[in-house]
Amino acid sequence: MRTEVIVVGAGPTGLMLAYELTLAGIPAVVLEKRSTPDTQSRAGSLQPRTAEVLDLRGLLEPLLTPETSDAATGHFATLPVELDCRPWRTRHPRPVTVPQTRLEAHLEHLLTERGVPVLRGHEVTAVHQDPDGVTAHWHTDAGPDATPGDGLIRGRYLVACDGGHSTVRRLLDVPFPGRERRISSVAADLTLASRSDTVPTGRGHFSRYTRSAGGYHTILHPVGPDRYRLLFGKLSGDGPDHRSPVHPDEVREALHAAYGPDTELGELHAASRFGDAARQIERYREGRVFFAGDAAHIHMPVGGQGINLGLQDAVNLGWKLAGTIHGWAPADLLDSYHHERHPVAARVLRHTRAQAVIMNAGRDEEIGTVRELVTDLLHLPDTNRYVAGMMSGLDLHYPGVGPRLIDLDLTTQDGPTRASSLMHSGRGLLLSLDGRTRPVGDRSDRVDHVVATTDEDLDGATALLVRPDGYLAWTDTDGTPLDTALARWFG
Repeated sequence: MRTEVIVVGAGPTGLMLAYELTLAGIPAVVLEKRSTPDTQSRAGSLQPRTAEVLDLRGLLEPLLTPETSDAATGHFATLPVELDCRPWRTRHPRPVTVPQTRLEAHLEHLLTERGVPVLRGHEVTAVHQDPDGVTAHWHTDAGPDATPGDGLIRGRYLVACDGGHSTVRRLLDVPFPGRERRISSVAADLTLASRSDTVPTGRGHFSRYTRSAGGYHTILHPVGPDRYRLLFGKLSGDGPDHRSPVHPDEVREALHAAYGPDTELGELHAASRFGDAARQIERYREGRVFFAGDAAHIHMPVGGQGINLGLQDAVNLGWKLAGTIHGWAPADLLDSYHHERHPVAARVLRHTRAQAVIMNAGRDEEIGTVRELVTDLLHLPDTNRYVAGMMSGLDLHYPGVGPRLIDLDLTTQDGPTRASSLMHSGRGLLLSLDGRTRPVGDRSDRVDHVVATTDEDLDGATALLVRPDGYLAWTDTDGTPLDTALARWFG
């Protein structure tokens, strides 16, 4: 097989990247080791910035259900303070309830409609690159897409989106420095045959679901009718290796310890182990191979940070790869992926490590005093705004680039619309708010020019150039010529 971009991994990062490439007319093939989609609930909601990014492509609305409006506000380390994202001028001031499984199914459906192969049961066994491209060897035992056998696929680039235990990273012997896990925890999807009064019901702030008792720290919260997600670990941090299967007796013991003998396990649907290891590769690019999502960085899963990072890795990289393949990208555009995204993940690793310490008071009797202090600080408006922006991703500001585009209410010649609706194509956007027509030169195939009006305050700016990932590349208050910014980001 031949394609332009080989995407390894059919999780949210890989599927989103493939979708971004198809918007730009770039052929891609997705290789996935699993023969069927993972049904275990992982991320149960999307952080506000992730919701905004999906809005930029018109992908969020089809995912919403009546239960979405019941999403709780964000949290930091499960502390009992609501994070307020309203000061960040977003249409999504709280996390949006969209299970990761639903997002993945929707993205895969869109790729199938567009003719993008998502080849399940295809495990990558070797990766070789040369000055002209990348060859990936794969093996399949059988599955919905192939009979048993081996094969290879050739592309100009390969992007590893194959998770924290990335096969591509191992095959290329890419170091994954960082800190080993210090705790062993379990995530389980289950039903309850019976429950005590200590079992939480209904939706609310995440702090309602935490409990420390009987030597365990637990988070038990409803994820659907009669279905729960349980996260648990021993307060000592001890536990089996991540490769050990989770036995129902282990889950039953944690339930009894934390919620009493009246809380009985019904059915264990799925379970896996996780820890608080924090690792990040040093370079997101190795020749013609790129790394995104958990293949590039891992951390303790808290607050939906993993899916937040992965989807934005994909949206940052997709248009830059497309521009390079189409031949219009400036020479350093692809390298900006590493320079922009590596510091973002490094910051997430730092604050998730801090949260892991705060959440497990059993490891240190003094942690309780730290929790009290941080809780008091989060009640201060300025601190709450800072932490809300950090956890939601709304405060992201790349060096040399402006902040994210606010989803403005606009009026164009076609009537009222939102700024996000103008970016469903995946192209850049030149938005003129003063009635003037501004030339984009021969870039009309990658930059849409829209004349509109708005009543919203933009600090004096009357024209905005927006990158495909939703960040401002230029405003007419910058003091630099528009054509300079167009050439920098769009060739």
